[in-house]
Amino acid sequence: MSDQLTLAAETRDRVGKGASRALRRDGRVPAVIYGQNKEPTSVHLEEKALNKALATGHFMNTVVMVNGERTLPKDVAFHPVTDRPVHVDFLRISAHATVTVQVPVVFTDEDASPGISKGNGVLNIVRHDLELVCDASEIPTEITISLKGREIGDSIHISDVALPNGVQPSVEDRDFTIATIVPPTVPTAADEAADAEVAETAAAESAEAAEATEGDEAGETPEA
Repeated sequence: MSDQLTLAAETRDRVGKGASRALRRDGRVPAVIYGQNKEPTSVHLEEKALNKALATGHFMNTVVMVNGERTLPKDVAFHPVTDRPVHVDFLRISAHATVTVQVPVVFTDEDASPGISKGNGVLNIVRHDLELVCDASEIPTEITISLKGREIGDSIHISDVALPNGVQPSVEDRDFTIATIVPPTVPTAADEAADAEVAETAAAESAEAAEATEGDEAGETPEA
């Protein structure tokens, strides 16, 4: 189960782009807390504290106490260039609310998979996260799937996964695939020919560039 996190926040007196930019210059991140039929509350968080919470790797599936309110992070917006967090949305929840969360999948026992360790097969991950429905107080940190005994051609479906008690997949109308063990990629003759052509072209261009450089150097006139 994910550990509960706590973040201190201050109420925002002003909202809007200008106010948000000013907060970010001061090392703060604008945020909003909404839900439970209450008015949204605009707050701001310390960027360093938020980054520390994000670094846990399971921020989005962890209950976060923000100024005494129990919340679940629903969205974090990042700057497209600096990748710094620029805004966070928190959803208010009750202690035992039923929530839908994205939980990461972790694969283990690759060495015990004949298809991978002996057959040089490749693990093809279809879903890196699972959307699960569970009690807010019982959110799993991750879902571990063993590859022990798996052969090339095997598929791992949600029905093969032993989920914790009280945890269900949000998709119940089909037995969706999480991962497959596929054969190793073998280069074809066409692939090898294409690689050789690219290498030959690159070599020719390098030779032409070198000749041009030598010609320029030979034609230089010493300064008086």
